[in-house]
Amino acid sequence: MEKLHKEIKELIVKALELEDVTAEEIDDDEALFGDGLGLDSIDALELGVALQKNFDVKIQTKKEDLTIHFANVKSLAAFIGGLQMAEKTT
Repeated sequence: MEKLHKEIKELIVKALELEDVTAEEIDDDEALFGDGLGLDSIDALELGVALQKNFDVKIQTKKEDLTIHFANVKSLAAFIGGLQMAEKTT
């Protein structure tokens, strides 16, 4: 799972073109939005597209659920990992 955390952190920095943050500086439990990393709704859309392309998954869920899944790197990794497992079994 740590590999997935690292990949997601690197994707966040690259996809959102974060110039003042490195992947190593992002804590797994740090909030991605608001007081944490400070991402906004546009970043969420860009990140969602990047995650779908990079990890070859489809993100189709309710907005309320996405808020939970996109809370931090740890929850995002669990979400992406779950999607990957589900797609392997279908």
